Amino acid sequence: MIPDSPKAVKLVPVSKTLSGRIALPGSKSITNRVLLIAALAQGSSRITGALKSDDTTYMARALEQLGVTVSDTGDTEFLVESTGTLTPSETPLFLGNAGTAVRFLTAAAANVAGTTVLTGDAHMQKRPIAPLVEALNAAGVTAQAPTGCPPVTVHGNGGFQTRAIEVDASLSSQYVSALMMAGTAGDAPFSLKVKDGDIGARGYIDITLTCMRDFGAQITQTGPLSWDIANRPYQARDYWVEPDASAATYVWGINALTGAHLDIGIAPEAMMQPDAKAYDFIRQFPNLPAVIDGSQMQDAIPTIAVLAAFNHHPVRFVGIANLRVKECDRINAVATELNRIQPGLAQEIGDDLLITPDRSLIGRTVEADIETYHDHRIAMAFAQAALVINGVRILDPGCTAKTYPGYWRDLQSVGVEMTFD
Repeated sequence: MIPDSPKAVKLVPVSKTLSGRIALPGSKSITNRVLLIAALAQGSSRITGALKSDDTTYMARALEQLGVTVSDTGDTEFLVESTGTLTPSETPLFLGNAGTAVRFLTAAAANVAGTTVLTGDAHMQKRPIAPLVEALNAAGVTAQAPTGCPPVTVHGNGGFQTRAIEVDASLSSQYVSALMMAGTAGDAPFSLKVKDGDIGARGYIDITLTCMRDFGAQITQTGPLSWDIANRPYQARDYWVEPDASAATYVWGINALTGAHLDIGIAPEAMMQPDAKAYDFIRQFPNLPAVIDGSQMQDAIPTIAVLAAFNHHPVRFVGIANLRVKECDRINAVATELNRIQPGLAQEIGDDLLITPDRSLIGRTVEADIETYHDHRIAMAFAQAALVINGVRILDPGCTAKTYPGYWRDLQSVGVEMTFD
């Protein structure tokens, strides 16, 4: 039995081979994209396989504030009914720490005929959004974020007035996705280009393009990082969301580290999400490559980094600077918490992360309380270590509700023993 608000969870290291089937939640990245696109389409769209979590709940509630009907029609299903037009909200949109929701809706607010205020919790108010605000102003939309982070105020006028702009995407590809999805509204095609050819995670742009096209959008790629988006409305439809690849990395990691046989029901190559590429590295454990470029699978890096603490040789993670502006500074968080288990396991070198492993930790007892920084990915990544080291406790385990509310329950279902404080 899992208490409502546990302070900590302590996993019992595995003493036998785990086996069974875990039904992963739907992709957060896809669910939040499809919720917004369905809200911009006239008619009814049934979204199945969807993720039900804090992040997607914030998105659904915000869309309802903007005049869209979003109904819970099942444990993994939403029904979205919309006129295709967003209407002003009388109150600010509170989006917790849901980065996709706040960025996507900031751009979508340009299509609202009125003022929209978007805000979030204390963590969200430290996450940068200035490049997106600058792009909106370049598009003729008046938008302000005085601190460079939420809260954001957008004065919409039915769409982007300037129909060809550039955006700085060096901090987040979500700025590009946000502008793309909102760009179909208007009286002319919308042209978007990434400044300096620099982008954090191109694979997520591909997800956005696929979702948009599935709802009838017409997009023409005009350069390596530039696109023309036709000014035609989205078409409502039914949509199935594939399982979350970031969540899959935790299961793949447990399999690799403990020799478990946990099945998620889908092959990595069948997923379109960038984090599915992490499987190619995880399957090499305990001989992970000496250098791993995490630029195109950023959410998977905490998983692989914790796994690397038990590798045969050191691993240096590069291309991960953007991890410093996620739900927490994930480079510092992973390094700090690995060193809490044993000093010297991890070192920050600029924006790189160097893991110097110690396989002798497997099977030992080390009393360590892992701070999770209210970051779901830190909690789930360090569960791997707790399955092979006795005495490791994960603090604030409820933070996994952000994207994977059933994480601890699913581990219990395949035989992992745990106690909650």
